[in-house]
Amino acid sequence: MADAHQKNHDYHIIDPSPWPLLASIGAFVMALGGVGFMRFVAGGSFKLFGAELATPWVFFIGLALVLYTMFGWWSDTIKEAHEGHHTRVVSLHLRYGMIMFIASEVMFFVAWFWAFFDASLFPGEAIQAARATYTGGVWPPKGIEVLDPWHLPLYNTVILLLSGTTVTWAHHALLHDDRKGLVYGLTLTVLLGVLFSSVQAYEYAHAPFAFRDSIYGATFFMATGFHGFHVLIGTIFLLVCLLRAIRGDFTPKQHFGLEAAAWYWHFVDVVWLFLFFSIYIWGSWGAPIAHG
Repeated sequence: MADAHQKNHDYHIIDPSPWPLLASIGAFVMALGGVGFMRFVAGGSFKLFGAELATPWVFFIGLALVLYTMFGWWSDTIKEAHEGHHTRVVSLHLRYGMIMFIASEVMFFVAWFWAFFDASLFPGEAIQAARATYTGGVWPPKGIEVLDPWHLPLYNTVILLLSGTTVTWAHHALLHDDRKGLVYGLTLTVLLGVLFSSVQAYEYAHAPFAFRDSIYGATFFMATGFHGFHVLIGTIFLLVCLLRAIRGDFTPKQHFGLEAAAWYWHFVDVVWLFLFFSIYIWGSWGAPIAHG
């Protein structure tokens, strides 16, 4: 009898896995917990089948399930790669999946840019009476002091562009089987990602406007804040790649995890350039700059 695992094709039929079901349960619990968490912060109540969910613990239980699922699922994926299941066709499909994910992220940011440009290009639109009253018919709105784009934002721009070169250095080093260059490049990229997040946190803490103060603050913090969240995710992504590189997981011919992290990081770089030129420079043109 032929071996049940023997195959004569390039596709990978995975073994039965608990991860899809566990991920669904974790996401559902986290969503319910998120609503309960918001009610808890607001001092309200949120009951389901008589159980009080206005507590932060339900959210963190769901988050723990999701994180555990991510760790277990991706560990299985790495194991499958080491066992030789990631054939040429499977690797190609993994790349297609990452490309489609980044494309969905592009559309996510299109929504925030749309909100920003709609408000900034039409601050005194007649059919938006409330907006015209709030902005005074000009952009940035009257009474708003903006951040100096040539100070911390420019500093962060240099940091991200530099991190794009270091992650490219790491990838290039791996292709030439330079293990030290791979580790050094990823280490620098992770450190630059942490530095970017630290600078942005400082900028937020000293911003002269708040999220709820005006439409300017809302559009600014939504766009730049979600980008900062993506930088945090990308930094964790690269940190995992660094740990795997130290362990010797990647080879010049098989390193999709690092390649996907590099693609994601370059996407984060490009989005920041659009944010820097549209929101920090063009969007604050002519407004008084906050000092101090």
